[in-house]
Amino acid sequence: MVTQQTAPATTGKPVTIITQTRVRPGHDEDFTRWQQQISAVIARFPGFVDHQLIPPDPPSQVDWVIVQKFASSEQAQAWLQSEDRLHLLESVQPILVGHDDIHLITDDNEDQPSSTVSAVISMQVKPEGEEAYREWGQRIAAAQAQFPGFLGFKQNAPIPGVQDDWVTILTFDTEPHLNAWMTSPQRQRLIDEASAFSGETHYRTVRSGFEQWFRTTGSEVQAPVWKQNMLTLLALYPVVFLFGFFVMSPLLMKLWGWPFYFALFTSNVAGVLILNYLVPWVSRQFTWWLAPAGGEMERRDLIGVTAVIALYILLLVFFSRFPLAL
Repeated sequence: MVTQQTAPATTGKPVTIITQTRVRPGHDEDFTRWQQQISAVIARFPGFVDHQLIPPDPPSQVDWVIVQKFASSEQAQAWLQSEDRLHLLESVQPILVGHDDIHLITDDNEDQPSSTVSAVISMQVKPEGEEAYREWGQRIAAAQAQFPGFLGFKQNAPIPGVQDDWVTILTFDTEPHLNAWMTSPQRQRLIDEASAFSGETHYRTVRSGFEQWFRTTGSEVQAPVWKQNMLTLLALYPVVFLFGFFVMSPLLMKLWGWPFYFALFTSNVAGVLILNYLVPWVSRQFTWWLAPAGGEMERRDLIGVTAVIALYILLLVFFSRFPLAL
């Protein structure tokens, strides 16, 4: 397997390693267990901050995405070149397909919204075409900024002796907005122009959602979006009901005389603040379902869905006994 790496210049800023890899069909559980070994080893490395594993989400994201954050580029590169990591890579090779794409991205802005979708684009540029690439890059940057949902992009130059690709992280607020740009005639014309000075180009999508709420203890696997949504609703419904019943209606509206629109806005703010603590707690109770590491994944998924739906029904029955008004 050929490994492609893109590294930033030495910097004291935090650095994120984004690895995209493809696993042979039927070996997802083996790969998940292997990632648990990686988690145990990387946690001991100097400068390590965080490690996250995002499963494939076809058709837009067909690869596994591993996100590893370090305090500096030196520490990130020390991990990439470590004997421990190389030894673990040797053991996983039989279940991987093709090559990994590994990119080191300097975290200039750590306040990136979580509910976004990004495209990681790596392009080989011919040695004599760098000036043309830079001029072309300005034009494509101006074009993509005109599309709805555009949030920004980050470009990383190649490092001689490490990797020759130019890497761009392109971020939109939603997947449809990203796809609208990626499939647009404007972008296709610009990509056609780039063929004069570029070689092979890789393009992969990385999706995200409520990640900060669903980090599960004992596992670095990112929960599927549909599971996140089900547990968010499980936590959201009682918060909205109880706050509305005990606070919004009797206090904000009746006692204090607030108009409905303002009382509702206040209750939403309170609900979001409460969910920041409640959803992580709920997710920890469902770790076995969000990121199962053992076998029988389909059976666990069925049990988890049944359990959550049963809790929905219990909440509905319980709250149906409340009077219509205090």
